[in-house]
Formats: sequence, structure tokens, C-alpha cells
Amino acid sequence: MSQPTAGGDAAPATMRAIVVTRPGGLDALEIKDVPVPVRKPGWVRIKVKAFGVNESEVTTRKGESDAEVTYPRVPGIEGVGVVDETDEGSGLRPGQQVATMMGGMGRTYDGAYAQYVTVPAGQVIPFETSLPWDVVGALPEMFQTAYGSLTTGLDLKAGQTLLIRGGTSTVGLSAATMAKEIGATVISTTRNAGRAEELRAVGVDHPVVDDGHLAEKIRALVPQGVDAALELVGCSVLADTLRTVRRHGTVCFTGALAGQWSIPDFTPFMIPVGVRLTSYAGEAADLPADVFARQLQAIAGGRLKVPVAKVYRGLEQVRDAQAGVESGTTAGKHVVVLED
Repeated sequence: MSQPTAGGDAAPATMRAIVVTRPGGLDALEIKDVPVPVRKPGWVRIKVKAFGVNESEVTTRKGESDAEVTYPRVPGIEGVGVVDETDEGSGLRPGQQVATMMGGMGRTYDGAYAQYVTVPAGQVIPFETSLPWDVVGALPEMFQTAYGSLTTGLDLKAGQTLLIRGGTSTVGLSAATMAKEIGATVISTTRNAGRAEELRAVGVDHPVVDDGHLAEKIRALVPQGVDAALELVGCSVLADTLRTVRRHGTVCFTGALAGQWSIPDFTPFMIPVGVRLTSYAGEAADLPADVFARQLQAIAGGRLKVPVAKVYRGLEQVRDAQAGVESGTTAGKHVVVLED
């Protein structure tokens, strides 16, 4: 059986959503009136309050995602809001604040660029906070990816030294704040020397300008090599990143901001002796609710900074938000807030 919608009101029959019917430019992001999604057993319907805008959604809009993406599609790999309808016994209740991300959202089924979204219950994270939706909306995907990379991928410990390659990306900025909270020394990269202060603002100890050749620069700072490196730029620089890490240190491949996901003619001998290479591509379950709650408390208490680039109001501004992501001129997350 289903629990009733929040406040006891029935959900409307239709909603507004961004729909991509065909790959294309920003004009492919069309606002349409569509049926409110019907919730399947084991799924949760969420009234969306805010969502972050991500590179992967730009890729989906352009038709550059992998074959699993089909059209028409409502994009959006993450969102925050309140439970509208759920199964009895799900552990969730109507009106409860929740976050959701990944798991095929906006790719194999419709995502969060809409007033309502339905997702499997297993990828719903409940929380309680008085933080505004524009702050919370920036968090799910970048926190999950950063946290999973630092913990599952790198097993980062207090006192260790971490290199983040791709530091001004949203995941890079989030990873820096989390790594400092863990107690690590953080070295983080930018291709633009003018953005070094943005890295220092989130606690980075050593901003480094990345000209494609980092190994010597990092070894000048840490002669024995860093303990851990988070690779967000991609395979085009991976061999160089591997050379920044000490013997028995670890590189975690998480992203490919430069667009290269594979290495032609790869050989394992490109990995320096004793250096470990792993990867991370996790899901919502990798960000436990208690960890998310601690992060929200740290934000509310001023101990953790949220890198928000710009906040947009309403679906009418989604094109502007994606344009902002594509421009790459402002560090941090672009967030869309939906008005009631």
C-alpha cells in the first residue's frame, strides 16, 4: 500500500518538466507539461525542491552519453525535495526531506529536471536540516562522488597528503573540504593561476597550476610523493598523476574532465612499481545517511564550505544553468531551485 501524499493532498495529474526530445544545443531543453510520474512498488515519488546541474546532463543533452540514454528524456542525475508518496513500511514518510542521485536517473528513466521524480527507494537519503534548498541542492552528487572517492577509493587517513587533479571542479572542491575535515594535507590543481585563491578558500594547502606536467612540481613539494591522488582530469594525464604518488600510495580514477576515458595501447607497466591504481563510480548507497547528516551539520556550523557557483530560480533558467556549466568560468555548483 502507498502512504498518502504530503499534507494529504493528491498530486496533480500533470507537471512541468524539462524534456530533451532530441540531442542538440541549449534549445533542446524544452519546458513541457507532462503527466506526473506514477510510482511503482518499491519506488518513491519526490516533490522536487532543487537540483544541481552537472556535466553529465550537458552530455546527455548533446547526445554524447553512452548508449543507455534514450530520448525523449527528462534529465537530472540528482535532486532534493520532500517525499510525496511511498510504500508503507519503507522507512520514509510523506513530507520528509530527502536527497537522491545516480542509479540511472535522467538516463535510463526520467530525472529531476521536473516538479516530481520517482526513484527506487534504495537510492533515497533522508535528512533533516534548516539549510535553504539552494544549498542542499548543490550537495548530493558531488558529496557522494567526493566521499566515495576519498573513502572507498583512497581510504584517506588523517596526516596523509592528497593530490586532487581537477581541483576547481565541483567534485574537486568538495573533496578538498572533506579531506581537510579528515585531517589531510591537500594539494589541488587548476589550469588557471588566477583561480588559486578559490582553492585556498576551501582549505587547499598548496594550489598548483597544472600545465599537463605535474610530477616534478609535486615532487618538489613532497619529495617522496603524495600518499593519495584523486584523478578527475582523465586518462590523458593519468600516467603523469601516477608519477606523483609514493610507493604503496594510491591513485583513484574518478572523472575525465578532459574527455578521455581510455588509454590506447595501455600496458600495466605504465604504473610505477609499487603504486596502486583503482577507480570509483559509486551510487547513492555509498553516501550513508549519517555521513550526509554530519556534513549538513558541518555546513550549518560553518565548518564545511559549499562551493556554489550560482543559483537559478525555476525551470525557465535551466538553459542558463547549463550554459554556466559549459562555460566553466565560475568554480562551484550551479543549482536550480523550484518555486512552490
